[in-house]
Amino acid sequence: MQQARENVTIPKILTAPMHVLPLWPVSIALSQLARKLLRAHPTILSRIDKYQENLFELDITDLPFILRLHPARAELRAFRRSAAPDADARISGSLAAFLAMLHGVEDGDSLYFSGSLQIEGDTSAVLALRNALDDAELDLSTEIANALPLLAPPLRLALAPLEKLTGLHLQRADTTPEVY
Repeated sequence: MQQARENVTIPKILTAPMHVLPLWPVSIALSQLARKLLRAHPTILSRIDKYQENLFELDITDLPFILRLHPARAELRAFRRSAAPDADARISGSLAAFLAMLHGVEDGDSLYFSGSLQIEGDTSAVLALRNALDDAELDLSTEIANALPLLAPPLRLALAPLEKLTGLHLQRADTTPEVY
């Protein structure tokens, strides 16, 4: 399995405008993506089971805002750090760590024990969410391409160069076993 780069962060020049721009367009786009993702992968909610009504705070530390996920409503909203509502569970770490876990490059437990991801609040809810996402074997780039079919061709062309340029894992890791 490939290793996630610990020192990869979003450049400040890209996050600076996010400090002043309104977050409602981000919230609308993320919630639409969440709804499409849950329609395409309905087992995620069944795997989360009793934690569907929990509120999860996703603190991507190199972004100037936090995300709050409400699985049952398929709602993923952005909030200013100073205005973030309470959540039942909080997961924080860099974008690189979140993407590496989501795309199967790194195991969530390894990221937690290395300190790359921190968890607060209801840890059983976080484990249920992590297990549901692991089982779904999501590829965020594919999900985005499916949600925005007109952007799919240029997105697919840009992925490999963007991964190389940024060091971020922007698509699912190849989990095909090597044959010797």
